[in-house]
Order: sequence, then C-alpha cells, then structure tokens
Amino acid sequence: MKFTGLTEKEVEQSRQKNGSNVIPDSEPTTFWQEFRESFNDPIIRILLAIAALMIAMYFFGHAEIYESLGIIIAVIIVAFVSAKTGVASDTKYRELKDNTKKDTCKVYRNGVVTIIDVDDVVVGDLVLLQSGDKIPADGILINGDLRVDNSALNGEAEECKKTAADESFELREDITGDTFVDAHSLFRGAVVFDGEGVLAVKRVGLKSMMGKMALEMNEEDPDSPLKVKLGKLAHQISIFGYVGAVVIAVLYLAYFVIRAGGFAPYFALGIEYIVQDIIKAVTLAIVIVVCAVPEGLPLMISLVLMQNTSRMLDHNVLVRKAEGIETAGSLNILFSDKTGTITKGSLEVVDFFTADGNSIEIKELSKHSKVKGLVDIAIGKNTQSLFDDRGVVIGGNATDQALMKFIGKDTFNALGDNKDLAVGAHQGFNSTNKFSQARIDSLGKTFYKGAPERLLAKAKKYLDENGEVKTVDKAVLDRKIDELAARAMRVLAFGYSQKELVQNSINDDVVIIGLVGIRDDVRAEAKDAIAEVMGAGIQVVMITGDRLETAVAIAKDAGLLKNTSDRAISSAELNEMSDDEVKKLIPHIRVIARALPTDKSRMVRLCQEMNLVVGMTGDGVNDSPALKRADVGFAMGNGTEAAKEAGEIVILDDNFRSIKDAILYGRTIYHNILKFCKFQLVINVTAVIVSAVAPFFGIEEPLKVTHLLFVNLVMDGLGAIMLGNEPAKESYMLEKPRRRDENIVSRNMAVQILTMGLWLTIISFIYLKVPFFLNLFGGNVDELITGYFVLFIASALFNGFNVRDDGFGIFSGLKENPGFLKVFFAIIIVQALIVNSGLIPLAPFQFIGRMFSCVPFGIVGWITVYILAFTMIPADLLRKVVTGTYKNA
Repeated sequence: MKFTGLTEKEVEQSRQKNGSNVIPDSEPTTFWQEFRESFNDPIIRILLAIAALMIAMYFFGHAEIYESLGIIIAVIIVAFVSAKTGVASDTKYRELKDNTKKDTCKVYRNGVVTIIDVDDVVVGDLVLLQSGDKIPADGILINGDLRVDNSALNGEAEECKKTAADESFELREDITGDTFVDAHSLFRGAVVFDGEGVLAVKRVGLKSMMGKMALEMNEEDPDSPLKVKLGKLAHQISIFGYVGAVVIAVLYLAYFVIRAGGFAPYFALGIEYIVQDIIKAVTLAIVIVVCAVPEGLPLMISLVLMQNTSRMLDHNVLVRKAEGIETAGSLNILFSDKTGTITKGSLEVVDFFTADGNSIEIKELSKHSKVKGLVDIAIGKNTQSLFDDRGVVIGGNATDQALMKFIGKDTFNALGDNKDLAVGAHQGFNSTNKFSQARIDSLGKTFYKGAPERLLAKAKKYLDENGEVKTVDKAVLDRKIDELAARAMRVLAFGYSQKELVQNSINDDVVIIGLVGIRDDVRAEAKDAIAEVMGAGIQVVMITGDRLETAVAIAKDAGLLKNTSDRAISSAELNEMSDDEVKKLIPHIRVIARALPTDKSRMVRLCQEMNLVVGMTGDGVNDSPALKRADVGFAMGNGTEAAKEAGEIVILDDNFRSIKDAILYGRTIYHNILKFCKFQLVINVTAVIVSAVAPFFGIEEPLKVTHLLFVNLVMDGLGAIMLGNEPAKESYMLEKPRRRDENIVSRNMAVQILTMGLWLTIISFIYLKVPFFLNLFGGNVDELITGYFVLFIASALFNGFNVRDDGFGIFSGLKENPGFLKVFFAIIIVQALIVNSGLIPLAPFQFIGRMFSCVPFGIVGWITVYILAFTMIPADLLRKVVTGTYKNA
C-alpha cells in the first residue's frame, strides 16, 4: 500500500490545532527556590526566632550582637549548602538526560519516508513502525501486523499482538488496562517486538497517555521521615529550652529575693533595682534557650547529604533529591518491579537438556560437539534474527533473539560463511503451526525449531549427550518440561528429519536434538541483595504485570517466597478486598501479579496509612504515580522520562544491588546524624546546666556569648565534617527499620547525652570552684575563665571519639574518615590562636582577643585542662560497661 503522509503545511496546521508532541520537563531547580525552601526547616525557624529576640535585646543594651549575627551566618550557610546540593543533584539528572540520544521515528511526509525527532510528530502523521522501534505517539495501527511490548505502560512483559484496524475503529477516550492489549490501539512508550506496520497518530504530547501521566506528577511530595523526625526534635528542644528558661528565670529571681532576706527587704530596694534583676533573669533565660538549640544540626545534615549524593554516583545511584538518600535508609517496605530489576530484563537460555531429561551445563555444551553442531544449525539457519555490526541482536521476536545470544555472534557468522550450509527451502514461524523449519540440502536434513508438543507429537527418537540416537521416553521428558514450566520457563525443542521439507508439517522421522528453557532470569547479584535487604528487616514485595504463575516462579528463585505464610496475590484478588482487609494482609504479601498502576498507588497509600516508610521501584509511565506518592521512588536508568521525573533516586544500572547500596548509605547517613546529635547535645546540655547553675555559685558568666558563638559556628560546622563522613558499616544492614515518627533521641542515646553532659558539668564546677585550679593560674580569674573555654571545647572534641562507636571501637576506622583527625587538630589550633591572639601587638589580633574575652596563659594550664578534658573518654567507656550498651554495638 502506498502512503503519502502529510505535507509541511498540513504538519504546521495540525501542530497549531492539536498541539506538539513535546512532553515538557519539570522546571529546572533554581538556587533561589532551594534557598527559600531551606527556611521551612523547623530548627531553622527556631534559630531565626532566637536571632530576632537577640537583636531586639541588643538594641535595648542587654545582649551582644555577636550571637545573633553568628546565628544568622549559620542559617545562611545552611541555606546555601542545601540549595547548592539541590541544584547540583538536579543538574546531574539533566546532564544524564541531555547525554541520552533523542528518540527518532520514521514518518511518511510529502510522499517519502523521513526520519524526524519524536517531538516533531503531529496528529495525522503516518509513522512506519518496524522491529525495535519505540512508538512515538498514541494512535491506531492502520496497516501491517505487529507484536508489541507494553511494559513501559502497564508493566506487562508479554508480547501483545496488533493487527490493522478498519476505518470505523476509533481510539477510546477512556483508557483502561484492557485498551493497552486490544487488537489495534498503540500508545507512546511501547516498543515493537516484531513485525512491520503503519501507525496513524491520533493524540500527541500531553494529550497522549504518557502525557497525562506526566501531568499527574504535580501533587505535593509527602514529608520525608527525616523531616518528620526533625520536626519532633525541634518541638522537644523548644519545650526543653522554653520550660527550662522559665524555670531558671524564676529560680534566679527567687535567688535574688532570698539573698535580700525575703520579699519585704527585696521590694524595699526599689523598682529600678528589681527591673535590673528581672532583665538579668530574662537575659540568662535567653542564653539558656540559645544553648538548648543544636544550631549545627541543619548544617550537618546539609553537608552530609551533599557529600553522599556525590559519593553515590560511584555506586550507580543518581540522587535527584538529597533527602531521598536518607529516606532510603528508613524503608520499612519496598515494592520492586520485576523486569530488569530483579531479573535481567531480557530473555535468555538458562537450561539446555536432551530428551532424556538430562541437563547439560551451557558452558559445557561445546564438549558435546555433535549435539551442539546440530543445535547451532537448527537455530542459526532457522531464524529471523541476526547480529548487527556492533554485535547486537536485531530482528525477530524476543525468543529468536535469546536463541541467537545462546549460539553467539561467532557461531552465527561461521554458519553464514559456510557455503555448504545454504538453506534450500524455509518456512518461518507462525502462531498456527508453532514451529519453523529449514532444509539444508548438503546435509540431507530438514531442521525444526518450535513448541515441544508439536515436535514430540511426531518424534520417537532423540540424541543423547554423546550424539547417539535413542528412543524417547515421553513420560520422563514431560516431567522435565513441567518442572521448567513451574519455574516460568518457556521451552523450545529442536529436531531434524532426513526427509524433504513439507510446508505446514513435521515429518514423522524427526529426531529430537535437544530442548532449551528460556526466561528472563533472576540476576545472580539480585538474590544476594534481596537477602541483605530482607535481613535488614525491610519487607520486599515484587509487583509485576506478569501472570501469577510466572511471578511466583521468579519470586521463589529470587528468595522472596520462603515461608507458608508468604502470600502471592493477583490484582483481581486485591481489588476484591477492602482497604482494612488489605492492611491486615500487607505484612504477608510478597508478590502482586497482573498489577495495574492503580494497584501500586493504592498499596503505597495503605502502607503510609500504617505509618510505614515506603519505597517503590519502576521504569514505566505506569509506575510514575506510585513513584511520586512513595516516600522514596527508585526510577530505573533505562526507564521512561516520566518515571525519572517522579523518582527521588535514579538507579543507573537498573540493578537491585544498587538499591541495596542506597539503603546502606541512607542508614549510614542517619547513623552519622545520630552521632552528631550525641556530639552536639552533650555540649548543649552542659552549656544549659553550667550557664543556669553557675550564677548561684558566684560565677556570673563562665561561658561568654562569644564562646557560645565559637561553639555554634566552628565546633558545629567542623563537627559536621568530622562525623558526617563516618564510613558505612555492613552491620547497619542487620538493624531493624525505624518508624517514620520515632524520636531521633532514643532512650540509650538520651542516657549517653545526659551522662556525659553531667560528667562535663562536674568537671566544669571542679575546675571553676576548687582553689587548686585558680592557684594554678596564679589567682588570675580571667586566665581561669579562658582556660574553661579551652576545657569546654577540648572535652567536646574528645567526646567526638566516644560517639563514633557504641562499643569500644572508638578509634577504629579513622583511616576511612581522614577528615576526623584533620578537623580535630584544626579546631585545637584555631582555638589556640584565638586564646593567644593577645600576644601579637597588632590591632586585629588584639580585637579578636577582646571579642572572645580570652587572655593567654601558660603551658601548665594547657596541659591541665587537656588532662581534665581527656577524662571524657574513660568516663564514657565506663558508662558503656555499666549500661551494657557495648554488647549491642
């Protein structure tokens, strides 16, 4: 049939009337958008409120400007780092897209076939479709015969037969799962397995099925588990700080009253004196609130996420949204696609056996030369596939391509070069005969390739592994075929006859050469990765468009179905259940077969209602809504753009092992956040207690406002680098998942923070009140207070070793985190420079000394405070022994 197609004028008219075929990308992430988004962090908001209060107090003459400026600088740094991370992740994703060659298609235009970009297709175009082509738009097959792979749309990996429609057929408005597999409709994103035909384009761009899916991606993402936990922590810290501030302020006022000898003498001092005391109490209360808030936590999280998004690229994981990597570590349940993730994504020969049921290892087949030689001819001279110049199999259906990979390019070329093996007569495969045949006159044989039941209906003989002709025992062979069928394998048989080729018929003297089992096999590394993920307490559910029997067989081989309580259900069964019934069944579900996009979204929603953190993998348009709704969506690197837009993480190699790596690094990030929380909250608890209690012991301000500024900016920021790069430990994969709303500060963590905070408080008051230490500094109170500044910082640094490990291995793994010791000594050097800046007779250094209220002191004092600070390590080791936490480390 001759096709003319549209003219250039008709193309432009169609584009103006029906729109273009472009499905717009999401807008690129901008620095300013990400910067503003940072201010939604609950702890950032608390910090800004404190800064505003400190600024107000400064203008009334009751506070220094340094602390408020320090907080504002810290917040700006956090927003900058977060924005930079978000933009960098989005840029890497877009670079990946830009490096991907744009899809093209063949269309009839102006009477000739021309190749154009898919984006340039319009309604009314006639597209020539051939084997391997991706369908560029929605429409109807008007000529030819195709077998189509709709897996990008419905997850269904089976071939779908399409035939030419008559003029009365119209593309449905209401698309259902059945529409994808009807006889004539074709949809953008599907791939032609085999055949040739012409598509009449009816819908393009956002009006296509893929375009509509893309529009559904605009709903808001759920809050990440980390954001939920940080929100709870911010609330708890707020309560602790505000209640503590009020209590301390009241106690401080009570102290003034008691010191005056009661209420009457106190009120007799006059209103001006009382107001000054109230201001002192309020000022102290604000200092306590400042001490209570972990200013460095947002910065630490931003830095850790930024560092790890870059590191994950080495593991074939592109993190599109930084919080996604931490969320991966919090998963309770993971819904995984089958094809290409758990399985290899293409059919291959996984078993070869002779008709006596005995398998021959594929790598050992070359040792059985007679059998192999005949099988090679039965495949290589009896196929519609071939190798292109790059060694890639093209043409034919998926089964033909699997068989070609089985014999290999070299064998195929050798058969083609051998003039003695010319094909005299040939009949291709068709669905009625279920076999193909080829006559090689030089060998005097007709070779068959087809369904076992067709060849076995005529065969009485077979070749054993030594190439000797034996009599077939069909009962034995049927058991073998049934066994492979139970493992979701497609079985093909090969045979030869000495008689001439007869069209549509198999000769009655056929001898069975051998049989093969073909399937999309489970990745070897996926089995191990699934075992590790399940060992981490994460429920893995394979969700696929395949039929239930196939899905169950794959799930058993992958290690998903092990116990009698494990359930495999179909979409139909699922849709007969109420939401409450499904929720009761969810802990036992391991497989969902014949799944529709609505099933995936429903399962994500129900799991989230059960307070579970949900992961979803996918590569097709049909997966996009569920990828978007899930807490973390893993989009496959070779999947559709709609899926990648919806996911937080792109798995570049489509491998389940990379998902396991993402989970491990997510858990590592969370552990490092916990380590930093323990590191910083010990400082905060001590600062609160010392600042609150010291005035009652006659010490007005043991920690100056600028000392707290040093803690907030230098200690917190560099502490994030110290602990943010702690190495991943495989032991993290043995832990149970964490609940979405669980507290960041666990009971054991709280015990460690309070114990070490109290120990540092005890050291502080021993140092500040025992006369020995004042005498050590020659009675100079300024040197004593400066020494306390050094003691406080050094104690926090030594406690940094304590938080590295819950057991006794606090010094292990330092080689894997070289930044730890670098930062450790950098902080010591910076503080030493600040303390001794007064020794340099230059104005800037004199100013630094005055700003930090520091005076230089002697080497004996330095040694003394560092010995006291070092006691943090043995004190915590003793705590671990007493509480027994080291046993669980």
